[in-house]
Amino acid sequence: MGNNRIIEITLDERTVVRRSPDVEHERKIAIYDLLQKNYFSPISGLKGPYYLQLGMEQGDVVFRLRDQEGKDVGQIVLPLAPLQYIIRDYFIISDSYYYAIKNSTSSRIESIDLGRRGLHNEAAELLQETLSDSASIDMDTARRLFTLICVLQIKA
Repeated sequence: MGNNRIIEITLDERTVVRRSPDVEHERKIAIYDLLQKNYFSPISGLKGPYYLQLGMEQGDVVFRLRDQEGKDVGQIVLPLAPLQYIIRDYFIISDSYYYAIKNSTSSRIESIDLGRRGLHNEAAELLQETLSDSASIDMDTARRLFTLICVLQIKA
């Protein structure tokens, strides 16, 4: 893994007013897990490790990269369009999951969670494919980045 990793990640939250406790919990877990283990290597050959700010700009996801000294070293712009449908579906199933946690049986919760995880894996694969011209990432990194991209889509 070496230097091909993210050592700090922040979200550009200029448009965020407030998040639910469930979403805030998902954000914290995704960032924590991502920083524990990730693989991120820009195709440009840019050397890491990387400080990453993830944000939205004109409907695209922007990965702003800084080096260890804090100097801006580039950005990757990811069109959001290929992910839109899966983000919508993920929000729907996540809402069902959070509702089930409060109102359903454990078997119902497990069923919904299984579907949610499957959709999350599908989204991570699509993210890897969509980013492939700009950066190489592993599946776990893609899963956590997808979660954070979803968090950025929430408008209080």
